[in-house]
Amino acid sequence: MPLLSTFELTKRYPGGVTALDGLTLELEPGIIGLVGANGAGKSTFLKIMLGLLAPTSGSLVVLGIDATRNGPELRQFLGYIPEFDCLPPDQTAADLVTHMARVSGLPATAARERAAEMLRHVGLYDERYRQIGGYSTGMKQRVKLAQALVHDPKLLLLDEPTNGLDPAGRADMLDLIRRTGHEFGIGVIVASHLLSEIEQVCDFLVAIDAGHLLRAASIETFTRETELLVVEVVGDSEAFRQSLVAKGLAARAGVGGSILIVLGDGSPFDVVRDTAAEMGVGLMRVARRRDRLEDLFQAAPAGAGGATNAAA
Repeated sequence: MPLLSTFELTKRYPGGVTALDGLTLELEPGIIGLVGANGAGKSTFLKIMLGLLAPTSGSLVVLGIDATRNGPELRQFLGYIPEFDCLPPDQTAADLVTHMARVSGLPATAARERAAEMLRHVGLYDERYRQIGGYSTGMKQRVKLAQALVHDPKLLLLDEPTNGLDPAGRADMLDLIRRTGHEFGIGVIVASHLLSEIEQVCDFLVAIDAGHLLRAASIETFTRETELLVVEVVGDSEAFRQSLVAKGLAARAGVGGSILIVLGDGSPFDVVRDTAAEMGVGLMRVARRRDRLEDLFQAAPAGAGGATNAAA
């Protein structure tokens, strides 16, 4: 059973704003990055998953449950970290997470034990009796994660979980998300506008832009497709690049007269060598390089790369 599947999912707000426009995809369990610029439709998608927003049209099934019709039934299997600060400052982390466990149906003793376990997991066990109002932003994000996990969900939804964190705090949160997905064996969807961070923690990426599916593929696929061969020659680099293009290579001009060739599944080394020999130019440099995933997204047409993943 897929983690979730959508078909032509559309959400239009009053005033003509379209947050999601015909989104169709199917995702398998794993740690999934939902990426896109601010306003791309990520938060709207999460809220429809939670049953908090009704779509204008289309369907969404999460964990085998119709999210558009059975939101309350589905929410018992979901953990959620909202983007904005929503924690009561006069409560302790222990009290809040215990309360959330009780709301989920755990008896009082089991709720306290489970809360302590989750606060230990997120690194707040020694600080659990402090009021949340005295916590740093990073500590508050950890409390959010603890309350989202306390009822043992099957799917964790994280909306911009590194918002407001310094570099060290972001690295710690990303590591915690990675460990949570792997150690607990649950599905995780991380919504973020920071593609570089998502790349560090996720198995699969879904990119949306203005509500449209831009790209959906595994991290491995993106890594392969963003691997470049950097070539520098002695001679006319532009003529050399054009000759490579004529022979079927995806070659573009780089900085300082260099040539960038997308490796993908092919091996252009022989073509580069033979072309240099034919044209009588010298090869100064032939080296592999990783390009930015942001560049690949900017170049990809809507719907490119397929809409089904196989992240296990």
